[in-house]
Amino acid sequence: MVPREPDRTATAAPDMTNIPTELLRTLVTLVELRSFTKAAHALGMTQPAVSAQIKRLQVLLGGELLDKSAPGVALTPKGEGVVQHARRLLSVNDHIVGMARPRSPSGLRIGISDEAQSVMLGPVLGACRRGAPGSFEIRGSDDVLRDLGQGELDLAIALGETAASPGARHRWTEPLAWVCAPGLAFDRAAALPLVLGDGAGEVTRLATAVLDRSGTEWEATCRVPGPLGCAAAVAAGLGIAATLQRFAPAELATCEDPRLPRL
Repeated sequence: MVPREPDRTATAAPDMTNIPTELLRTLVTLVELRSFTKAAHALGMTQPAVSAQIKRLQVLLGGELLDKSAPGVALTPKGEGVVQHARRLLSVNDHIVGMARPRSPSGLRIGISDEAQSVMLGPVLGACRRGAPGSFEIRGSDDVLRDLGQGELDLAIALGETAASPGARHRWTEPLAWVCAPGLAFDRAAALPLVLGDGAGEVTRLATAVLDRSGTEWEATCRVPGPLGCAAAVAAGLGIAATLQRFAPAELATCEDPRLPRL
């Protein structure tokens, strides 16, 4: 007979006084992003390191925090309680750490992703001019939520398919639309031509995922450095793209190709 290995998460570590906040932050980030890969990227570590920290936290707390029988990233009842308290603890921790950091001489620090800048920068600047009593600075970032959590930003504006952060002050839904050059004719026998930007953002990832789920054949006919280049390429008739309907450039038209799934 081979003796069964004992459950190392069955009891909490003895004489524990403090829980490492980095382990709690890893758990909260994993739950918010629903992906070990995305959490690893957001935290600047490898995926195995994320898994190791979760395992260590489970050993310290004496029980499973993730429900392995559920698909994706799901919490056990104990995990839900830990995450609820961890968010409050991390909020206090980050506030205290922020007190030790010198404030930026530029005043309010606003982070907005490149993708959001291409469609929302004008309205954001207008709102800042009307509502901000002092100076402010717009900062680009490849991960504004990470920078906000690390105290490098005072305000973050992010796009996402779902609520990216439970701590968001304001959330709203923006309808998406397929856009193309006015009068652009498609070859119905060929794959749909898409314009993609390097480091594609949330809108592009959502659009390509919808196409893949619907079984619609598509190909990247043009790749450009960023979101602003995408709009120019679409206007030139090089392909179609998805964008926030409310901020669609006036020179572009709504694409009505019947093969396009609803966003």
